[in-house]
Amino acid sequence: MASPKVSLLSILLLLSSSMGLSFPIKDGFLHCLSFSSSSRFSSTPFSSNIYTPDNSSFSSVLASTAQNLRYLLPSVTKPSFIFTPAYESHIQTAVSCAKKLGIHLRVRSGGHDYEGVSYASETETPFVILDLSKLRSVNVDIAAGTAWIQAGATIGEVYYRISEKSKVHGFPMGLCTSLGVGGHITGGAYGSMMRKYGLGADNVVDARIVDARGRVLDRKGMGEDLFWAIRGGGGGSFGVIVAWKIKLVPVPPTVTVFTVTKTLAQGATKLLYRWQQVAATLDEDLFIRVIITPGGTGAQRTVATSYNALFLGDAKRLLQVMKRSFPELGLTPKDCVQTTWINSVMYIAGFPSNASADVLLQGKSLFKNYFKAKSDFVKQPIPEAGLEGLWKRMLQEESPLMIWNPYGGMMAKIPESAIPFPHRKGVLFKVQYLTNWQDGEQKMAKHMDWMRNFYNYMAPYASNCPRTAYVNYRDLDLGMNKKGNTSFIDATAWGAKYFKGNFYRLVQVKTKVDPDNFFRHEQSIPPIPISKRRQGRRTGHW
Repeated sequence: MASPKVSLLSILLLLSSSMGLSFPIKDGFLHCLSFSSSSRFSSTPFSSNIYTPDNSSFSSVLASTAQNLRYLLPSVTKPSFIFTPAYESHIQTAVSCAKKLGIHLRVRSGGHDYEGVSYASETETPFVILDLSKLRSVNVDIAAGTAWIQAGATIGEVYYRISEKSKVHGFPMGLCTSLGVGGHITGGAYGSMMRKYGLGADNVVDARIVDARGRVLDRKGMGEDLFWAIRGGGGGSFGVIVAWKIKLVPVPPTVTVFTVTKTLAQGATKLLYRWQQVAATLDEDLFIRVIITPGGTGAQRTVATSYNALFLGDAKRLLQVMKRSFPELGLTPKDCVQTTWINSVMYIAGFPSNASADVLLQGKSLFKNYFKAKSDFVKQPIPEAGLEGLWKRMLQEESPLMIWNPYGGMMAKIPESAIPFPHRKGVLFKVQYLTNWQDGEQKMAKHMDWMRNFYNYMAPYASNCPRTAYVNYRDLDLGMNKKGNTSFIDATAWGAKYFKGNFYRLVQVKTKVDPDNFFRHEQSIPPIPISKRRQGRRTGHW
């Protein structure tokens, strides 16, 4: 005879399938969690880890890491509830319960997510959020040169914990310190040391993931195909990243940073044309990005180009490098700030010069706006006439921004197929386009139209066949999976842009590890449809 516990759970699951989740989703989920065999669950008040819209903390938890306020507007569908697991075993049971009850799950670690696919849904309702913000431990092993970092930790926390143990170790990850590492590394994770050491994802040596069957797998358990896919194949497709094991990299005890700004009247156009010619060929220790914004008002409104840089060395050697390779910038000793690597992280992130490094432990985003973003990879310098067209269009918008990040160095040496992130040899720089506004929905259509027109203007100067994009700057204009769609045909439009030829390998991995498409969102990797799988078995290919 079955035990009462098993019988009740069986009845609950039967009700969920026969009644189409007509009982409250939260109640069904809580019941399922309560019948877990995990000893940790027996002493955990799950209701304190679940936030529903009628809970006073729901809005603050939902907004806690969300960067794009467009996806917090009242018109956007909200989750039925948010679950914040406190242990790895909670994630396992949450995945198993969601699967049994037919609950659609969205997973977020940091929430910066440009199109909100980890905490909002344009295609699936109802849905719930599995929020990993309580899983943020960082264990640094200097002797081994590695660290285990949980998915909910921010990159600022990771940098701080490394610097606590060593002043000559770092990690080549993002520039915005409030990013959650779980999703950040799934997209590649570029930063100011990418020309020296590659991406964050290039320097991951192990991981822990909860798959669609609720199993916790490390690199050995998941196999090399899945381990390949999660390092740059985008978040939300293959499972729940619980933790990454990263390989630390050496940094000198003294590094140098600088910011030099030039306006149009100061020759910004010619200087930026020259930067395009040299940025990817500079010393690998030098990373100079360009932040481009309008400045001034009325007739005095202009475009300012700020050259924001990190050099892995002292100012004396930096000045020698600049004199030899990019004298046009006119860098002087007074422009240079010698500091430690951890302080350079704060400088690049935009913290005040007098801020203490422990501010990195707060994990707060410095940028919360209504915004729309896009991206491009550029392989040939944009001519001065093309730049002048950019300035004209930027001055028509209220608050636009472009950030140009240089490639070359190690990025050109790593093969395109090493991980899913394919944007390597031949790329001069990546462009991030962004427009932000403060008036919510009132003028949203106007700003969105401006961004799309601006992006269209750039088409002749961007990469082509395909015109590529960065998956961590998700852009739903490139296409979406429809609800219940398991075909990769519609996804090839955006899949080729993000991953080039690696997209098809990602589809194959997805089909193997999550054939029922449990982990899905508007731009998740789709599995091969069952009909095509059968056809593939007959013909030997798909």
